[in-house]
Amino acid sequence: MSTDHYDILIVGAGVAGSALAHALATITSKSRGSPIRVALLERSLSEPDRIVGELLQPAGLESTLEGIDAIPEHGYCVVQSGRLVHIPYPDGRQGRSFHHGRFIMGLREHAKRAPGVDVIEATVNELIECQHTSKVLGVRATRSSTSGDGTKAEKESFFADLVIIADGCFSNFRNSVMGSSARQSDFGPVLLYQISEHDTRMLVDVKHPLPSDLKGHILTNVVPQLPTSLHLPIQEALENDRKYTKECVFLLGDAWNMRHPLTGGGMTVALNDVVLLSQLLAKVDNFSNWDQMSDLLSRWHWARKPLASTINILSVALYDLFGADDECLVVLQNGCFKYFECGGDCIRDPVSLLSGIAPSPSLLAYHFFYVAFYSIWVMFVHPRPISNPVNGEKPVLAAPPIWEYPYLALKSVRVFWTACFVFGPLVWSEIRWW
Repeated sequence: MSTDHYDILIVGAGVAGSALAHALATITSKSRGSPIRVALLERSLSEPDRIVGELLQPAGLESTLEGIDAIPEHGYCVVQSGRLVHIPYPDGRQGRSFHHGRFIMGLREHAKRAPGVDVIEATVNELIECQHTSKVLGVRATRSSTSGDGTKAEKESFFADLVIIADGCFSNFRNSVMGSSARQSDFGPVLLYQISEHDTRMLVDVKHPLPSDLKGHILTNVVPQLPTSLHLPIQEALENDRKYTKECVFLLGDAWNMRHPLTGGGMTVALNDVVLLSQLLAKVDNFSNWDQMSDLLSRWHWARKPLASTINILSVALYDLFGADDECLVVLQNGCFKYFECGGDCIRDPVSLLSGIAPSPSLLAYHFFYVAFYSIWVMFVHPRPISNPVNGEKPVLAAPPIWEYPYLALKSVRVFWTACFVFGPLVWSEIRWW
């Protein structure tokens, strides 16, 4: 049916898609006689009900936060076996947490009001490719509305010089653009944060295999490990639970690059990608010139690396550490907690890395291996719980005796190797260009 032609077509009106549509309309209009024509296609423009994208780090953008009951976040509190350590954001900075759906609706409203942006509620069915060059020319989509007699709307064609896929982590087009081990444990890290004045989100990492009685698993195995002040509210919440369980085209947002949600850095990376990409696109005169676009995407790829790689590596490394199911990882986990207890730069630098304030992979590597060596030192000199020969029920704390040092030396090699095994592949996955 329709043969609308746009400068840029964006598939997906989530965080990255909506923000990019608005950024293109505002930033690039300064260097052009007229705004760029942008089509923003989204399957459903109703408010999404999801539990992702609810934490905006201090390094993220703070627009569209008015009127959505956003809650200031001042940092983290890490709890381990009854011990806790506070990790505040440096220099009094604040993040924000909120309901994902309200934030998305705010972003979409900004996109709708932007000059030259058409927000269209339609399901994208396929990419339109040139039969001779395989160049992507646009998309075919079905509008959500139906005619009065109940018949479904026909597919429409939308053409553009450049197509950007930003349809999230479950992207339907990732394989089209890019080409195409179970872990046993009770549970991993637990993340809690407030999303409005009266609502707090709790995310539990339940590892494979999924328990048949998930509610019972949380009450029996997870809740007892949390501070006692949280037990009753969690029990009450579980009583009323809700389950969630080519050329001229490229990926953006979670469709392109994902990380573990433990550190809440996804939106920070996505919005930083939008800022960098929109600034580069502002200098492009012809979006259909793929040689020029390829060079632009290469520059964008490496410009985003400091922030993206820092948050990506840290999210997975912390998950491996705090979801420890290995003897050596437990040593690193304990050393990491004691490292935080040292305060000062041992807290300031890691939280700056985590929040995107200090996008530095080299600083991340420094602290990661400092934690590794500190964990080994802790293993040698810090008291540890041992069984009490007098009263077998209550363990006592005692430093390792000197005759255990040879065994601990061998274990130290294994701990350091484990640290390298965790960190090395993550760094390699970020620095490779293909």
